[in-house]
Amino acid sequence: MAQIRSRKHSKPVHLLALLAASVPAAGMAQQAAPTLPTVTVKEAPEVPFKADKSANDKFTAPLVNTPKTVQIIKREVLEEQGAITLMEALRNTPGITMQMGENGNTSAGDTFQLRGFSLQQSTFVDGIRDLGAVTRDTFNLEQVEIVKGAAGTETGRGAASGFINLISKQAHLGDENSASGTLGTASRKRATVDLNKQLSDTSAFRLNAMVQDSGVDGRDHVDNKGYGVGLAYAAGLGTPTRLNIYSQHLRQKNTPDGGIPAIGFAGYASIPGAAKVRRDNYYGSVNDREKVDADMVTAKIEHDLGQGTTVRNITRVGKNHMDRTLTGIIGITAVDTAATALNPAVVAANPATWLVSRSRQRVDQENTIVANQTSVSSEFNAGGLQHSLAAGVELLHEKQVSFDHGTAAATTPAANLYNPNPLQGMYNFGGRTGGKTGGTTNTIGAYVFDTAKFNEQWSLNGGLRVDRYKLKTDNITAAGVRTALDDSRSLVSWSVGGIYKPTQESSVYASYATSATPPGGNNFQLSAATPTAGSNANAALDPQRTKTIELGSKWELLNKRLNVAAAVFRTVNDKQTSYDAVSNTTQQFGKTQVQGIELSAVGQITNFWQVTAGLAKTSTKQVNQQNATVATTGVRWSPDLTATLWTSYQLDKFTFGLGTRYVSEAKRFVNATGAQGNLPNVPSYWVADAMVAYQVSDKVSLRLNVYNLFDKDYLMAVNNGGGRLALGQQRSAAVTANIKF
Repeated sequence: MAQIRSRKHSKPVHLLALLAASVPAAGMAQQAAPTLPTVTVKEAPEVPFKADKSANDKFTAPLVNTPKTVQIIKREVLEEQGAITLMEALRNTPGITMQMGENGNTSAGDTFQLRGFSLQQSTFVDGIRDLGAVTRDTFNLEQVEIVKGAAGTETGRGAASGFINLISKQAHLGDENSASGTLGTASRKRATVDLNKQLSDTSAFRLNAMVQDSGVDGRDHVDNKGYGVGLAYAAGLGTPTRLNIYSQHLRQKNTPDGGIPAIGFAGYASIPGAAKVRRDNYYGSVNDREKVDADMVTAKIEHDLGQGTTVRNITRVGKNHMDRTLTGIIGITAVDTAATALNPAVVAANPATWLVSRSRQRVDQENTIVANQTSVSSEFNAGGLQHSLAAGVELLHEKQVSFDHGTAAATTPAANLYNPNPLQGMYNFGGRTGGKTGGTTNTIGAYVFDTAKFNEQWSLNGGLRVDRYKLKTDNITAAGVRTALDDSRSLVSWSVGGIYKPTQESSVYASYATSATPPGGNNFQLSAATPTAGSNANAALDPQRTKTIELGSKWELLNKRLNVAAAVFRTVNDKQTSYDAVSNTTQQFGKTQVQGIELSAVGQITNFWQVTAGLAKTSTKQVNQQNATVATTGVRWSPDLTATLWTSYQLDKFTFGLGTRYVSEAKRFVNATGAQGNLPNVPSYWVADAMVAYQVSDKVSLRLNVYNLFDKDYLMAVNNGGGRLALGQQRSAAVTANIKF
């Protein structure tokens, strides 16, 4: 199996005057370093699945002493599983579910929710927010970090249930080269290369590249094509001043998939007794497309000031463009193609003539981000306490623009329900009309984190972030009519956690954390319309406030080879809009509450036996959620039990892997009253995967992955209306050859 070279994350940045008061530099300069007895340090062997510390510089303690739930998925896990997308990587953490779009559309890129809340705008790359409708690839990732619970202190706006931080591969000293090639079912073809070249005693260059051309198992006419390049240069390695310049460039040319009608599946109520459609039916057009261009360039400079203090500055410019034409399904019409109304008995006898209506949509969207972070990390003694501090300033400019396109004066033709024709004629979209919907967000943020150690048993972790935030919406119609709205305000988020260590290898903690989501904070759009129940776009509204309370314990077992953790939590999102029947107005008294328990185990049971496992049991509910006609008590798409397991065992030259994941029922229909219609929920399911690898030589290994080992039919996602769905991957396989040179 391919091995990962250990990479240590240094801590440097520019120290701004705004945060100078947070660092007692004068005290550090005057205080003599304590005299300690001479000790011999033996570096513990690296455990492939286990991480001891986050790569995020805002975390001021090792994971075992961090008072919140943090899971790190390392590259070794992704390689064993053959996980190539972020969604596949996130199967290793409980509590995350996929979402579909509405109105015949399908969600573009990575769209999922965590612990009952959307993760929209909560994906980061190396600590900087990542925008755009991109299906993120793992070819240039060192690891994936998932932080759970309200995380406004770490991220700024949003992050009601946490965030995802992707850690990029960086150049390092030493020559290390590898390549892989994959062939699989559904004409899957993929190749990657990872080349690291040491240029001098202190500099190195790294190239990561990927190309793929694959179909989708169980789906006709759907494919994913693309390539990606990651470039990284590092200078000053092993010296007090280090420079990293790196970039990533991704190109995708996919066929979008709107899913299949939900007719015939268990619980489908609209046409009882009807047969299912074939899972490989494609209801789009051969002319549908999804073209994505995503680029980002980053420069990071670090300098060690000495006495445990490092300053750093990181600057990034990124731009994503997604251009998509999708033909999606909407509603089923049980009528003959030659008539608009038939006797029900005749209709039932002629399902071959049933139709499904469709829509045709064009999305042309650009996302731009310019970011600069200046921060400092320091360890020092002050006030009789040992401190580990991180502080910084962030400047952020984000922009999203969606362009309008002309359409022909024609309706989208319906498709035969059981025998759709992807060659059926469709109208084409014209060029850009000049109309556009856009928004920009400018943020100035300052933050400080500190872990204060009282003694060997007790410590306190705290954080504070203040953002000055301005959102401007600028919409223009094709006729040139302009609507401009803006909102400017300050956001404050904070966190605090107390840690008690029964032993050096364990901790028990209690923590409290907050976050804030201002109006339009997730989609760059403000509205002047009177707020309605569930809306959050009017600038007159207060930000939604989220708080998380968590109690937990973490233990390093088996000579620090295995991490186990348990936590109970409650998250409440307040100030949601709801209908007030007394005043007949919309007010901000609605809440969403999510509470539960999460368990995890990551690391080695023996030198040859690796494991990563997690389980989350949650309860979600809406409090005081009401529109003009009905109350809402539940939360959509929130299974109450999710579990994941991946384990592998090395036996001589063979490595055997087995994994399973379970997701309980997720409800679409949560209203207290009213007709359900269509498909009311996503049924529970479990899926098993398997892997076997063979080490041919020191340089060559082969790996076979089998997905959905028992060929289980399961629903992965259902749209909000319950009329269409996406099925999970059927049994499939891929063979990968890994070569080192």
